[in-house]
Amino acid sequence: MKLLKDFGFGLRTYSEALNYIFRKRLAWFFIFPLLLNILLFWVGWDYISSLSDQTQTYLQNWLDLENADFWGSGFLKATIGGFIWIVFKVLFFLIFAYFGGYIIIIIMSPVFSYLSERTEKIKTGNDYPFEFRQLVKDIIRGVFIAVRNLCIELLLTVLMFFLSFIPIIGWASAIMLFFISSYFYGFSFLDYAIERKRLSIKESVQFMRENKGIVIANGFVFSLCLIVPFCGVSISSFAAIISVVAGTLAVNEIWEKEKR
Repeated sequence: MKLLKDFGFGLRTYSEALNYIFRKRLAWFFIFPLLLNILLFWVGWDYISSLSDQTQTYLQNWLDLENADFWGSGFLKATIGGFIWIVFKVLFFLIFAYFGGYIIIIIMSPVFSYLSERTEKIKTGNDYPFEFRQLVKDIIRGVFIAVRNLCIELLLTVLMFFLSFIPIIGWASAIMLFFISSYFYGFSFLDYAIERKRLSIKESVQFMRENKGIVIANGFVFSLCLIVPFCGVSISSFAAIISVVAGTLAVNEIWEKEKR
């Protein structure tokens, strides 16, 4: 079956990519996910804490608790403050748990574009002279693809939610959603290499559909990392580097076979 064969091929290129990164001196790209994690959690946590404090102050003023001196007012203020703190922190992690993958892809789009180009140059010798205009176009396309995939995935998530109420089909909905996410993540990672082949977005979509097993396998490990409790986004940001290299190797191998 082509789907399973392609899935195996996708996993093989993923394994090759990890060795390739260290053999070809591309490991320094792991610095970027490290910096991203520091930025996201430092800035994000600080912003959430500030928002939590502002909300707490607003509620206390609205309920006129600031100057309240009735029995238990101190306990009430502390309870409200603690509740708001917990809610905002939980929301912070939930947002990253669901949207974290696309946040990584969008923010690191310039890095992924350059990494894919470097990988192809080392692998095939194809040289792409630096053009700022082209770089901007690549970044815009990468962000557009990520947003497009996120919107489609959200629609399918809603559909899966309603299907989850149907016996038997509902039991499989979570697994289906996982592989749907894998497909769209893999789509984003492979498209950096596809774009350099001068394929339009419509042609890229067709390519992904024809090689869906490879695409799913490419996003599979990234999706697995994302579901790791608490640190999934952090781990997946490093896995994304491997996914981009694996996607580039896979696209070039397919491209060479089709040219023969």
